[in-house]
Amino acid sequence: MPTATIRIFLVHGDPKRLRTAELSNWTGKAVAGPRSEFEGVLAREESGKSGVYFLTGNDPESGKPAIYIGEAESIRDRLKSHLEKDFWNQAIYFVSKDENLTKAHIRYLEGKLIDKAGGAGRALVTNGQSSGAKLPESDREDMEVFLEKIHQLLPVLGVELLVPLSSQPAGAAEKELLRCEIKGLKAKGHLIPNGFLVLKGSQAVLHERASSQKYPWARNMRQKLKEDGVLSAQEDRLLFTRDAEFSSPSAAAAVVHGGHANGLIAWKNSKGKTLKEIESS
Repeated sequence: MPTATIRIFLVHGDPKRLRTAELSNWTGKAVAGPRSEFEGVLAREESGKSGVYFLTGNDPESGKPAIYIGEAESIRDRLKSHLEKDFWNQAIYFVSKDENLTKAHIRYLEGKLIDKAGGAGRALVTNGQSSGAKLPESDREDMEVFLEKIHQLLPVLGVELLVPLSSQPAGAAEKELLRCEIKGLKAKGHLIPNGFLVLKGSQAVLHERASSQKYPWARNMRQKLKEDGVLSAQEDRLLFTRDAEFSSPSAAAAVVHGGHANGLIAWKNSKGKTLKEIESS
Protein backbone atom coordinates (compact mmCIF):
# COMPACT_ATOMS: atom_id res chain seq x y z
CA MET A 1 0.00 0.00 0.00
CA PRO A 2 1.16 3.58 -0.59
CA THR A 3 2.28 5.78 2.27
CA ALA A 4 -0.49 7.79 3.86
CA THR A 5 -1.19 10.54 6.36
CA ILE A 6 -4.18 9.78 8.57
CA ARG A 7 -6.18 12.34 10.51
CA ILE A 8 -8.22 10.95 13.39
CA PHE A 9 -10.61 13.17 15.31
CA LEU A 10 -11.69 11.99 18.78
CA VAL A 11 -15.07 13.64 19.22
CA HIS A 12 -15.05 13.19 23.01
CA GLY A 13 -11.29 12.88 23.46
CA ASP A 14 -11.59 9.13 24.12
CA PRO A 15 -10.09 6.76 21.48
CA LYS A 16 -12.71 4.11 22.28
CA ARG A 17 -15.66 6.43 21.73
CA LEU A 18 -16.97 8.29 18.68
CA ARG A 19 -14.23 9.16 16.21
CA THR A 20 -13.72 10.05 12.56
CA ALA A 21 -10.83 9.23 10.25
CA GLU A 22 -9.64 10.68 6.97
CA LEU A 23 -6.69 10.18 4.66
CA SER A 24 -4.87 13.02 2.95
CA ASN A 25 -5.87 13.54 -0.69
CA TRP A 26 -8.86 11.19 -0.42
CA THR A 27 -12.52 12.11 -0.70
CA GLY A 28 -13.68 9.35 1.64
CA LYS A 29 -14.30 9.55 5.37
CA ALA A 30 -14.84 7.00 8.14
CA VAL A 31 -16.99 7.34 11.23
CA ALA A 32 -16.66 4.79 14.03
CA GLY A 33 -18.18 4.34 17.45
CA PRO A 34 -19.28 1.75 20.01
CA ARG A 35 -22.84 0.48 20.19
CA SER A 36 -23.21 2.32 23.49
CA GLU A 37 -22.99 5.57 21.49
CA PHE A 38 -25.35 4.46 18.73
CA GLU A 39 -27.34 7.70 18.80
CA GLY A 40 -24.19 9.76 18.49
CA VAL A 41 -22.97 7.67 15.57
CA LEU A 42 -26.26 8.25 13.73
CA ALA A 43 -26.46 11.93 14.66
CA ARG A 44 -23.45 12.64 12.48
CA GLU A 45 -24.23 14.43 9.22
CA GLU A 46 -22.23 11.77 7.38
CA SER A 47 -24.72 9.04 8.36
CA GLY A 48 -27.31 10.47 5.97
CA LYS A 49 -25.08 9.69 2.98
CA SER A 50 -24.64 6.53 0.94
CA GLY A 51 -21.78 4.22 1.77
CA VAL A 52 -20.66 0.92 3.24
CA TYR A 53 -20.65 -0.07 6.89
CA PHE A 54 -19.25 -2.70 9.25
CA LEU A 55 -20.73 -4.15 12.42
CA THR A 56 -18.18 -6.05 14.51
CA GLY A 57 -18.34 -8.13 17.66
CA ASN A 58 -18.40 -11.78 18.71
CA ASP A 59 -20.72 -14.56 17.69
CA PRO A 60 -22.75 -15.46 20.83
CA GLU A 61 -22.76 -19.20 20.03
CA SER A 62 -19.14 -19.86 19.09
CA GLY A 63 -17.50 -16.87 20.78
CA LYS A 64 -15.52 -16.21 17.59
CA PRO A 65 -15.10 -12.74 16.10
CA ALA A 66 -18.00 -11.87 13.83
CA ILE A 67 -18.61 -9.17 11.23
CA TYR A 68 -21.48 -7.93 9.13
CA ILE A 69 -20.79 -5.81 6.04
CA GLY A 70 -23.52 -3.81 4.37
CA GLU A 71 -24.29 -0.97 1.99
CA ALA A 72 -26.98 1.68 2.08
CA GLU A 73 -28.06 4.84 0.33
CA SER A 74 -28.76 6.19 3.82
CA ILE A 75 -26.42 4.75 6.43
CA ARG A 76 -28.58 6.15 9.22
CA ASP A 77 -31.76 4.40 8.10
CA ARG A 78 -30.08 1.07 7.48
CA LEU A 79 -28.15 0.93 10.75
CA LYS A 80 -31.35 1.38 12.74
CA SER A 81 -32.62 -1.90 11.30
CA HIS A 82 -29.62 -3.75 12.77
CA LEU A 83 -30.45 -3.08 16.40
CA GLU A 84 -32.12 -6.49 16.48
CA LYS A 85 -28.70 -8.09 15.95
CA ASP A 86 -27.06 -8.51 19.34
CA PHE A 87 -23.59 -9.74 18.34
CA TRP A 88 -22.07 -6.39 17.40
CA ASN A 89 -20.53 -3.81 19.70
CA GLN A 90 -18.96 -1.41 17.18
CA ALA A 91 -20.16 0.26 13.99
CA ILE A 92 -17.95 1.82 11.32
CA TYR A 93 -19.12 3.38 8.09
CA PHE A 94 -17.40 4.91 5.09
CA VAL A 95 -18.87 7.64 2.91
CA SER A 96 -17.63 10.04 0.24
CA LYS A 97 -17.31 13.69 1.17
CA ASP A 98 -18.17 14.74 -2.38
CA GLU A 99 -21.25 12.48 -2.41
CA ASN A 100 -20.29 10.67 -5.62
CA LEU A 101 -21.05 7.13 -4.45
CA THR A 102 -23.94 5.68 -6.43
CA LYS A 103 -25.97 2.57 -5.61
CA ALA A 104 -23.86 0.58 -8.05
CA HIS A 105 -20.66 1.85 -6.42
CA ILE A 106 -21.62 0.83 -2.90
CA ARG A 107 -22.93 -2.55 -4.05
CA TYR A 108 -19.58 -3.15 -5.74
CA LEU A 109 -17.73 -2.15 -2.58
CA GLU A 110 -19.92 -4.35 -0.41
CA GLY A 111 -19.36 -7.41 -2.59
CA LYS A 112 -15.60 -6.95 -2.62
CA LEU A 113 -15.42 -6.36 1.13
CA ILE A 114 -17.51 -9.44 1.95
CA ASP A 115 -15.27 -11.56 -0.28
CA LYS A 116 -12.20 -10.09 1.41
CA ALA A 117 -13.54 -10.79 4.90
CA GLY A 118 -14.41 -14.36 3.97
CA GLY A 119 -11.00 -14.96 2.44
CA ALA A 120 -9.15 -13.52 5.43
CA GLY A 121 -10.66 -16.18 7.67
CA ARG A 122 -10.37 -14.09 10.82
CA ALA A 123 -14.09 -13.79 11.58
CA LEU A 124 -17.50 -15.28 10.98
CA VAL A 125 -19.07 -13.26 8.17
CA THR A 126 -22.75 -13.08 9.11
CA ASN A 127 -24.01 -11.84 5.73
CA GLY A 128 -26.30 -14.26 3.96
CA GLN A 129 -24.69 -13.45 0.63
CA SER A 130 -22.80 -10.67 -1.10
CA SER A 131 -24.48 -8.50 -3.68
CA GLY A 132 -21.75 -6.98 -5.80
CA ALA A 133 -22.32 -5.00 -8.99
CA LYS A 134 -20.74 -4.59 -12.41
CA LEU A 135 -19.20 -1.21 -13.14
CA PRO A 136 -17.67 0.51 -16.15
CA GLU A 137 -13.89 0.21 -16.21
CA SER A 138 -13.24 3.79 -15.05
CA ASP A 139 -15.70 3.50 -12.15
CA ARG A 140 -14.27 0.14 -11.18
CA GLU A 141 -10.77 1.59 -10.95
CA ASP A 142 -12.06 4.44 -8.79
CA MET A 143 -13.74 1.97 -6.44
CA GLU A 144 -10.59 -0.15 -6.22
CA VAL A 145 -8.80 2.95 -4.92
CA PHE A 146 -11.65 3.50 -2.46
CA LEU A 147 -11.28 -0.11 -1.29
CA GLU A 148 -7.55 0.36 -0.78
CA LYS A 149 -8.20 3.34 1.48
CA ILE A 150 -10.80 1.39 3.48
CA HIS A 151 -8.24 -1.37 4.04
CA GLN A 152 -5.73 1.21 5.27
CA LEU A 153 -8.13 2.80 7.74
CA LEU A 154 -9.90 -0.24 9.19
CA PRO A 155 -6.93 -1.56 11.24
CA VAL A 156 -6.27 1.96 12.54
CA LEU A 157 -9.88 2.00 13.78
CA GLY A 158 -9.39 -1.34 15.53
CA VAL A 159 -10.74 -3.74 12.91
CA GLU A 160 -8.22 -6.24 11.49
CA LEU A 161 -10.79 -8.80 10.38
CA LEU A 162 -10.13 -8.17 6.68
CA VAL A 163 -6.34 -8.46 6.94
CA PRO A 164 -5.16 -11.78 5.41
CA LEU A 165 -3.25 -14.03 7.78
CA SER A 166 -0.64 -14.77 5.13
CA SER A 167 -0.01 -11.24 3.93
CA GLN A 168 3.36 -10.64 2.29
CA PRO A 169 6.21 -10.13 4.77
CA ALA A 170 7.61 -6.60 4.87
CA GLY A 171 11.03 -5.65 6.22
CA ALA A 172 14.03 -7.82 7.00
CA ALA A 173 12.69 -9.15 10.33
CA GLU A 174 9.46 -10.42 8.75
CA LYS A 175 11.12 -11.84 5.63
CA GLU A 176 13.60 -14.05 7.48
CA LEU A 177 12.24 -17.58 7.61
CA LEU A 178 12.65 -19.24 11.02
CA ARG A 179 12.48 -22.89 12.04
CA CYS A 180 11.43 -24.65 15.20
CA GLU A 181 12.45 -28.30 15.55
CA ILE A 182 11.55 -30.92 18.16
CA LYS A 183 11.73 -34.73 18.08
CA GLY A 184 12.46 -34.72 14.36
CA LEU A 185 9.46 -32.52 13.60
CA LYS A 186 9.87 -29.15 11.89
CA ALA A 187 7.82 -25.98 11.85
CA LYS A 188 8.47 -22.84 9.80
CA GLY A 189 7.33 -19.28 10.33
CA HIS A 190 8.26 -15.62 10.53
CA LEU A 191 7.60 -12.48 12.50
CA ILE A 192 4.54 -10.36 11.64
CA PRO A 193 3.22 -7.07 13.07
CA ASN A 194 0.73 -8.96 15.28
CA GLY A 195 3.29 -11.45 16.58
CA PHE A 196 4.29 -14.61 14.73
CA LEU A 197 2.97 -16.60 11.76
CA VAL A 198 3.43 -20.38 11.55
CA LEU A 199 3.23 -21.52 7.94
CA LYS A 200 1.00 -24.18 6.42
CA GLY A 201 2.68 -27.59 6.37
CA SER A 202 4.50 -27.06 9.66
CA GLN A 203 4.54 -29.93 12.15
CA ALA A 204 3.87 -30.14 15.88
CA VAL A 205 4.14 -32.91 18.48
CA LEU A 206 1.08 -35.12 18.75
CA HIS A 207 0.84 -35.17 22.55
CA GLU A 208 1.23 -32.40 25.13
CA ARG A 209 3.90 -32.41 27.78
CA ALA A 210 2.94 -33.44 31.31
CA SER A 211 3.60 -29.86 32.44
CA SER A 212 0.69 -28.67 30.31
CA GLN A 213 -1.66 -30.04 32.97
CA LYS A 214 -0.34 -27.43 35.38
CA TYR A 215 0.04 -24.71 32.75
CA PRO A 216 -2.80 -25.50 30.32
CA TRP A 217 -2.52 -22.53 27.95
CA ALA A 218 -0.71 -24.46 25.22
CA ARG A 219 -3.05 -27.44 25.57
CA ASN A 220 -6.12 -25.21 25.31
CA MET A 221 -4.74 -23.38 22.29
CA ARG A 222 -3.88 -26.65 20.54
CA GLN A 223 -7.38 -27.94 21.20
CA LYS A 224 -8.90 -24.78 19.74
CA LEU A 225 -6.71 -25.07 16.65
CA LYS A 226 -7.83 -28.69 16.24
CA GLU A 227 -11.48 -27.71 16.52
CA ASP A 228 -10.96 -24.97 13.93
CA GLY A 229 -9.28 -27.42 11.58
CA VAL A 230 -5.92 -25.62 11.69
CA LEU A 231 -4.18 -28.59 13.33
CA SER A 232 -4.81 -32.07 11.95
CA ALA A 233 -3.59 -35.35 13.44
CA GLN A 234 -1.32 -37.25 11.03
CA GLU A 235 -0.18 -40.57 12.56
CA ASP A 236 2.59 -39.53 14.99
CA ARG A 237 2.32 -35.75 14.59
CA LEU A 238 0.06 -32.75 14.12
CA LEU A 239 0.07 -30.85 10.84
CA PHE A 240 -0.79 -27.19 10.24
CA THR A 241 -3.37 -27.27 7.45
CA ARG A 242 -3.10 -23.50 6.92
CA ASP A 243 -1.13 -20.52 8.16
CA ALA A 244 -1.75 -19.72 11.83
CA GLU A 245 -1.17 -16.42 13.60
CA PHE A 246 0.06 -16.24 17.20
CA SER A 247 0.53 -13.33 19.58
CA SER A 248 4.24 -14.08 20.07
CA PRO A 249 7.04 -16.45 19.01
CA SER A 250 6.72 -18.19 22.40
CA ALA A 251 3.01 -18.82 21.89
CA ALA A 252 3.76 -20.35 18.50
CA ALA A 253 6.59 -22.48 19.88
CA ALA A 254 4.42 -23.68 22.78
CA VAL A 255 1.87 -25.07 20.34
CA VAL A 256 4.60 -26.79 18.32
CA HIS A 257 6.27 -28.21 21.47
CA GLY A 258 3.06 -29.15 23.24
CA GLY A 259 3.95 -27.10 26.29
CA HIS A 260 5.80 -24.03 27.54
CA ALA A 261 8.62 -22.88 25.27
CA ASN A 262 10.82 -19.82 24.94
CA GLY A 263 10.21 -18.64 21.40
CA LEU A 264 13.30 -16.43 21.37
CA ILE A 265 15.40 -19.58 21.68
CA ALA A 266 13.17 -22.15 19.98
CA TRP A 267 12.98 -20.32 16.65
CA LYS A 268 16.21 -20.28 14.61
CA ASN A 269 17.23 -19.19 11.12
CA SER A 270 18.93 -21.37 8.49
CA LYS A 271 22.32 -20.65 10.07
CA GLY A 272 21.25 -21.86 13.50
CA LYS A 273 21.05 -18.40 15.09
CA THR A 274 18.22 -18.06 17.57
CA LEU A 275 15.66 -15.29 17.26
CA LYS A 276 17.19 -13.78 20.40
CA GLU A 277 20.60 -13.66 18.76
CA ILE A 278 19.18 -12.26 15.54
CA GLU A 279 17.38 -9.43 17.33
CA SER A 280 20.41 -8.52 19.46
CA SER A 281 22.89 -8.50 16.57
